[in-house]
Amino acid sequence: MEAMIRQRLLFGLLAVLMTAGWVAPARAGAPPGDVLAHGARDGDASAWAIALRTPAGWTRDCCTYARAIGVDAVLYQGDWSGKPQRVMVLNVTPRKLPTLAAEVQADHQRYLRHDPAGKVSGFAVHHPGMPCQASVYQGSDHVDDVVVFCDPGKASGLRFSWSMAFDAADPSRRALLDAFMQVVVASRYLPYVAPPAHGG
Repeated sequence: MEAMIRQRLLFGLLAVLMTAGWVAPARAGAPPGDVLAHGARDGDASAWAIALRTPAGWTRDCCTYARAIGVDAVLYQGDWSGKPQRVMVLNVTPRKLPTLAAEVQADHQRYLRHDPAGKVSGFAVHHPGMPCQASVYQGSDHVDDVVVFCDPGKASGLRFSWSMAFDAADPSRRALLDAFMQVVVASRYLPYVAPPAHGG
């Protein structure tokens, strides 16, 4: 949850930089095919890739806006607005707690420390390849967040999460949540092997 709060601040900073013309869209360095993002080995966490097909009407980014706000990938609709609402955010981190349930509980505690008046609820996620747990955070600022943590297995040494913020009164909330959950259940973890370098 601290990461989510930090990301919201970075969204604001990125909007300022875009307005000033200091950040421009770029496609260079984007991974090929269905691979949305990948990362190198980090301690006990193996090199990884997260793959999925981008839903119709959404744009994927791993290497421009995502990098600027310190996350592994984002999916967004239309033009990049610089606001956190309606943006799907992927974070991949080395596993820190022994179970997925402990990870989710720790996230709940961080959220309620930040927003004691907020409300937390959960719902089931039926991912075909790994256990996942979802939480909905209803903020006292009338901005809600949905967060899903997934565990691709102990051998991977990592866990990943998808999150999205939206205004509590957003009339598209149901459709956004449906699209978000389609992305979650379509996400595939893959051990990553870097392609061989081509000599000049």
